[in-house]
Amino acid sequence: MLKGMDLFSGPGGLTIGFKRAGIFPVCAVEKRQDAVDTFSGHTPEAEHFCEDIREVDLSKYRGKVDVLYGGPPCQPFSTGGLRRGEKDNRNMIPAFLEAAEELKPQAVFMENVPGLVVKSRVAYLHTIMKEIEELGYHVSCRVLRADHYGVPQKRRRLFVVAFRDRQFWFPRATHGPETDRPVVASKTVISHEPKGVPPNCPVVYAKYPDLRRSPYAGHVYNGGGRPIDLEAPCHTILASSGGYKTHWVDTLGIVVEYHEHLMGGGKPREGEVPGARRITVEEAAMIQTFPPDLVFAGSRSSQYTQVGDAVPPLLAEQLGKALASQLTGELPDEKTHYPPPETQRTLW
Repeated sequence: MLKGMDLFSGPGGLTIGFKRAGIFPVCAVEKRQDAVDTFSGHTPEAEHFCEDIREVDLSKYRGKVDVLYGGPPCQPFSTGGLRRGEKDNRNMIPAFLEAAEELKPQAVFMENVPGLVVKSRVAYLHTIMKEIEELGYHVSCRVLRADHYGVPQKRRRLFVVAFRDRQFWFPRATHGPETDRPVVASKTVISHEPKGVPPNCPVVYAKYPDLRRSPYAGHVYNGGGRPIDLEAPCHTILASSGGYKTHWVDTLGIVVEYHEHLMGGGKPREGEVPGARRITVEEAAMIQTFPPDLVFAGSRSSQYTQVGDAVPPLLAEQLGKALASQLTGELPDEKTHYPPPETQRTLW
């Protein structure tokens, strides 16, 4: 059994997946009480600090943690955020690296937004990698798509993994174009009939629609929530869901017909979209691959935020299995894992 520590744990998407892979947390840190309560429901055995990590003394765990993992808050680097970057006081990556220096684990695993690989921000990613290397690690990093690992969601995330004696090999995709298995469609977990109570936020036609080739893309309806193509993976579940940024199900088949209408030169419609209903917390959690019996604590708004902030447990499980097997001496091969590139700094 490998011992882990989950920093910025949220409701525990990483921990649920890592536990399935044989990595068990002895400690977790998360300052939001609702998320702590959710986490405690599935992992009560871990010591949990409901505090700002900068105020937590982790020294008693020095040398007692095999894997330090977590997702430092990433709003400064998110494409949808203010993009202030490393100077933003919400940037918790320095605190994460300080914990790595303090604890000296065998492996460091950090999840973050793919916005860090954009040209204007990739220099900071290189700085992070250099700092980890200076702590005595070999660094691997890669942007992965959740739907390529069986998650019914088009979620892209950056993962930075560091070992002391060698580089980490990421597991190859299990679904999608590189494989003989198709990606998993949204309809495998949601349908026209809601599971739970949808938010009462009507979907309204946009006054000035911005079309794309796909009926499920572009800005055709007001608000940040998009229509879901049940025959494909869902758009990324947003932490800001719960209101007008909640994705929705087209129960009457309006989306494709309206797209054809607009593409043919038809005038934009007005008012509410008939049959459009927002997805529920329960459905968002299923799209994220959380266990169906997991109870999320707090208000509905808090529950949506917890779900949207998390790493899908199924993706975490597959990464955790690769992490655990390589840490315990198993040698990866090119059939099931991606060999690290000669230099991580040219990955993009």
